[in-house]
Amino acid sequence: MNFSKIKASFLQILLITSFAFFIISCNKNSGGEPVTVTTNAAIKLDTLNIAYGVLDPKQNMDIYLPPNRTDVNTKVFVMIHGGAWTAGDKSDFTSTVSTIQSGLSNYAIININYRLAAVPATNLWPTQYTDVKAAFDYIISNANHYHYNANKIIVMGASAGAHLAMLKAYNNNTDARIKAVVNFFGPTDMVELYNFQTGINQQLFSLFMGGTPISNAPAYSTASPLTFVNASSPATIIFHGTADAVVPLSQSTRLNTALQTAGVIKQYNEYAGEGHGAFSAANNADAFSKAIAFSIANNP
Repeated sequence: MNFSKIKASFLQILLITSFAFFIISCNKNSGGEPVTVTTNAAIKLDTLNIAYGVLDPKQNMDIYLPPNRTDVNTKVFVMIHGGAWTAGDKSDFTSTVSTIQSGLSNYAIININYRLAAVPATNLWPTQYTDVKAAFDYIISNANHYHYNANKIIVMGASAGAHLAMLKAYNNNTDARIKAVVNFFGPTDMVELYNFQTGINQQLFSLFMGGTPISNAPAYSTASPLTFVNASSPATIIFHGTADAVVPLSQSTRLNTALQTAGVIKQYNEYAGEGHGAFSAANNADAFSKAIAFSIANNP
């Protein structure tokens, strides 16, 4: 995953990935409506824009199914794009698919979209989290149709997407279907993130969250993955650059400490001098090699 440098305010960050290879063989439905998908488990099948909701065209996902899959042995890898909850698209991760496929050939890969916020009044928090939960409901309820094992899920996100991935895995995983989280520089404490902002960015952030940490403390607490870390949290691998000016490094170091205190399997990876979504080619390769190995080890 080769992230491009973005110089913009926090609420304008758009996470962009650019990999060399893009494998596509799909039945595309640009309207976002459900499409009829063959259940022939012997063939490779990629389907785009499968709707998991009816409220908005953004409530859709791309599903990449490997050949010779089974309801037991084919696992699931879910990807959630970043963009400060206000921008980005699942297409930011499309070219990442081939990288995951090369290392996790027995996985169905699912790349999800969610409704984006438009401050001051449209799709404010927790709309994005509500959509992620709805997407997971679709993934789980359709496991027999697509022929994969929805009891063995890895979830990966970057930036805001990592925040949503962690929140789902730590706060909404009572059935323990999610076995591991791959966290690329995601926010973990929304109060600290609010305090990190200045000027108009802080004002926009409070509008998105429905108030300040003082006026709406419950929203900040329930939106913070750190709130929900406990001994039952799934294994987590963390990647963060020391020069990140968008999501401070402390968001990941504090998560690392909380996971260690709770006795959760974890791996912490810090890249000196790297910014937000701007890892070098060498560090990108290192991160994905470690992420794939971590996924294999913790989702047997």
